[in-house]
Amino acid sequence: MSFMDWKYHRSRMMLDPDIINLNTGSFGPQPIPVYEAAVRFRQMLAAEPTHFYVRQAPPLLWEARRETAKFLGTTPEKLVFTNNVSSSINFVASGLTISSPGEILLTDHEYGAMHWCWERAAKRLGLTLRTFPLPTMPEDPQEIVDAACAAMTARTRVFFFSHVLSPTGLVLPAKELCTEARKRGILTVVDGAHAPAMIPLNVDDIRADFYAANLHKWLLAPCGAGFLAIGSGNEDRLQPLEVSWGYHYPRTDLDAPDEFGSTRRIRHLEFNGTRDICPWLACPEAIRFQTEIGWQAIRSKIEELSNYVRRRMRETVALKPATPADRRSCGSLTAFNLPEGIHPVKLREAIWKHRIEIPIVERPDRLIIRFSTHFYNTEDEIEALLKILPGALQEAKA
Repeated sequence: MSFMDWKYHRSRMMLDPDIINLNTGSFGPQPIPVYEAAVRFRQMLAAEPTHFYVRQAPPLLWEARRETAKFLGTTPEKLVFTNNVSSSINFVASGLTISSPGEILLTDHEYGAMHWCWERAAKRLGLTLRTFPLPTMPEDPQEIVDAACAAMTARTRVFFFSHVLSPTGLVLPAKELCTEARKRGILTVVDGAHAPAMIPLNVDDIRADFYAANLHKWLLAPCGAGFLAIGSGNEDRLQPLEVSWGYHYPRTDLDAPDEFGSTRRIRHLEFNGTRDICPWLACPEAIRFQTEIGWQAIRSKIEELSNYVRRRMRETVALKPATPADRRSCGSLTAFNLPEGIHPVKLREAIWKHRIEIPIVERPDRLIIRFSTHFYNTEDEIEALLKILPGALQEAKA
């Protein structure tokens, strides 16, 4: 069996045979081995919870932390597991203390819930919240860096941005943005929701003060698997969202593995009582699954599918791309601007009646249809969407 046998690899995914899933960008389906790993851990938990939490889970948790950190390009001592990227960003926004007056700076393309998160943080901290227009179809990533630098001022205390934009899939030059912010003494918080497994990622090389992401999207880990990576020098800047065991701890051996599968610093932030940690424990299996296929092969397959989407959309529906074609600025998400006069709810319904899952993104100035192409998707699935899309657009005219 060749690693390029995509039909075989697709057969190892838990896919509903009656639904075409072009929406890994929201939620990734699980590979069968990953699902089975999570079930095994949950069976252990269900059979004898005390034995699981006290004796079995700690070494499993440290191994999951070690393997996940290695995959992400960081160290286990910096990795806090969370439920998802929203939890991670709230962790930072709620746990930071920042002197006022000043401002929190965001791009104008941040995920809506995260915008609200920083809106609340600004109010709590006595700061203002400001956004700046992001070049969304740059010919060169430097255009994004220049726009961000022009927006930064002496009042800027925090710069929050997405590594990969959720609406369009535009990949931002995260390392360069963090470098420019650091020069100005600005704290950086990066929403990497889509980055792990979608693009090659080395968290430590980016040098963000805080880097948060999901593992349930492109890595195909179970829902409930996210993380926060804490940059050097920021280890003691946060307070836990919930006070539990680990809140008070000896100030020695802070980064040494402890008896709980963490470190004293990490447990202080991560532990919040009894919870289902099985999604975290299954992350190494998710990493192994795609590693065995081969990351280069997967990314080449995804690029082929993205290019196919672009070509066939141009030939059939003629919608204008909303994602640059430059490989420095795009990954597995490919978006297109929809024509004016389309009702988003009607369009979603018109597409879904054909059992096709694809997001219609509502932006202040436009509607966008966003394709997510992972290795398990096929050209036939793309063609099925293209076949019904013209009629769906007609049905959805406002």
